[in-house]
Amino acid sequence: MVIMEMQSWSKDVFPFVAMVLVECCEMGMITLGKAAMNDGMSNLVYVVYYNALGTFLLLPFLIFHRCRSNMALITLSILWRFFLLGLLGICLLQVLAYTGIKYSSPTLAAALGNLLPGFTFLLTIIFRMEKLDIRKASSQAKSLGTIVAIIGASIMTLYKGPRVLGSSNLHSDSSHHSLFSQESNWLLGGLLITITCIMSSGWNVLQTDTVKKYPEQMTIVFFTCCFGSIQCAILTLVLERNPEAWMVKPGIGMIAIVFSAVSGSVFRYNVLTWCLDKKGPLYVAMFKPLGMVIAAILGILFLTESLHLGSVIGAVIISAGFYSVLWGKAKEIKSMLEIEDIVSGIDSSSQRSPLLQK
Repeated sequence: MVIMEMQSWSKDVFPFVAMVLVECCEMGMITLGKAAMNDGMSNLVYVVYYNALGTFLLLPFLIFHRCRSNMALITLSILWRFFLLGLLGICLLQVLAYTGIKYSSPTLAAALGNLLPGFTFLLTIIFRMEKLDIRKASSQAKSLGTIVAIIGASIMTLYKGPRVLGSSNLHSDSSHHSLFSQESNWLLGGLLITITCIMSSGWNVLQTDTVKKYPEQMTIVFFTCCFGSIQCAILTLVLERNPEAWMVKPGIGMIAIVFSAVSGSVFRYNVLTWCLDKKGPLYVAMFKPLGMVIAAILGILFLTESLHLGSVIGAVIISAGFYSVLWGKAKEIKSMLEIEDIVSGIDSSSQRSPLLQK
């Protein structure tokens, strides 16, 4: 009984708690990054520094891990996958994401992040990592939940509404209820963040497949961060022509770099890789709506942003879609376990039956 309870915790509770902590860390990274960029720090330099520091912090863990166990050899095909994971998940994704956040806000980034489950759901179907049988209730719930989550994210993004919480300022008291009436930078930021959602979905799928082919979590995380840091550094050297941008003064910029390196590169990537292996990319993607709530709270507390009615309505709708997909996923797993129990029961019966043995 105790063993069964421990297995249940390992399969259900631990991944849930881990993903909640991941979203808290990610929203903290975004909020501190936005504060650092508001203070004058280059978004490109910020991405390079915190990933490079994260790679340095991961190195002793990698050495210790590989010395204590017999690790599988890294082939050229696996190394190529590490390169692609770094390029897609760190270099391109994070550079575009923080550029979008620089032009907009962490709250908008979290809201648009709720498009991730829809994109991931589509990719997992395309690559046959998820089964879609529209006749089954589980598939109907996942499909409907994905659509509802996208609708909720769209409402939160396009409809602002009156201010509910937060400080009163010119930006928050604006009577315009549509993003189309705001400055073009906001729209550009939203577009860049939407592109990163597609990239993040692809990264989740590629990461899941890589873990299955090379089940060495620490090695995957280290080389992904290492390749991503090198790629970001090269890209930043080309795009950032101001030498002074590389100088980091003590203050919010340094705090953001250290926090992002520890919570992002070391903690977040390891936990994400573990959860992708245990639960799959769709389960990981469906925790994005939680990030929206965390981002709104942190934005009000630290960035003097305001919470508007559109955000509240969007959050309620997104939450409905969120739990619909999780319910569908849980029902699908339950059905698979019941089928496995029936098959194992038939096999054990056939082994005990003397007539079947003859």
